Amino acid sequence: MQDAGFGSVDEAVAGAAPAAEVEALARRLAEHDRRLAAVAAVLEEPGAEELARVPLPDVTGLAADRSRALAALGDARATASLWTSRHDRLEGLRQRLDAALAEWAPVLESQALVTRLSSFAEGKSADNRLQMRLSAYVLAYRLSQVVAAANERLARMSDRRYSLEHTAQKGAGETRGGLSLLVRDDWSGDTRDPATLSGGETFVVSLALALGLADVITQEAGGADLDTLFVDEGFGSLDADTLDDVMDTLDGLRDGGRVVGVVSHVSEMRDRIPTQLVVTKSRQGSTVSVSR
Repeated sequence: MQDAGFGSVDEAVAGAAPAAEVEALARRLAEHDRRLAAVAAVLEEPGAEELARVPLPDVTGLAADRSRALAALGDARATASLWTSRHDRLEGLRQRLDAALAEWAPVLESQALVTRLSSFAEGKSADNRLQMRLSAYVLAYRLSQVVAAANERLARMSDRRYSLEHTAQKGAGETRGGLSLLVRDDWSGDTRDPATLSGGETFVVSLALALGLADVITQEAGGADLDTLFVDEGFGSLDADTLDDVMDTLDGLRDGGRVVGVVSHVSEMRDRIPTQLVVTKSRQGSTVSVSR
């Protein structure tokens, strides 16, 4: 008893552990013996000595690697969650876009139809072979009437040499077709651009077009009569024969009741014009007088 550290029986009794604690200690001891026997059995197996010589793992380093791997796993899960959220958001937007496009499909079809029709009417569509505007197409019909009336005048003024042809092709310097003219020379059989005409020829053709336009306007249903016509200059570019033909045409207009006035410096015309307004220059200024 004294060897155990107790001075008396009472001290030994007082120091005795409760029965429950003794039983728990007995169970721990038995478990220890069991585990010790199991370890001893493992160590007695063949090859145990070689395993004993294997270096022990770096538990601290492995624990640090485990911590880093867990941190990387957390970051990967956060990134995956972020991209999953973005994917879901993008998918929702795609569905809304598909719905909006489906809703706008009829409007887009109508817009495409209007665009094609507008392009065709503007002469910009490949389907419009002549590249002619719709307005030019309408005017082209009216121009063909003017050309027909002008050719009647032009035949008399050019001794039946020239006639005008309406063409739907683009003329020189034009980006759209439909309102171009060609001049046919019936003496040579050639057809050429009006830009190649001489000054006198250009004047005669222009006058014929002006008279043809006046005829078409007059003949139009509800059209106004053009009772007065003024021609400003251009007579000086005509040769004598052409001048006579032009004046005969203008005289024919006067015979029909129209008033025809010309502005010119050509002296040869004085004998052909019965009533003249003569402008005389002087130091005091210009004066106008009537000559009959």
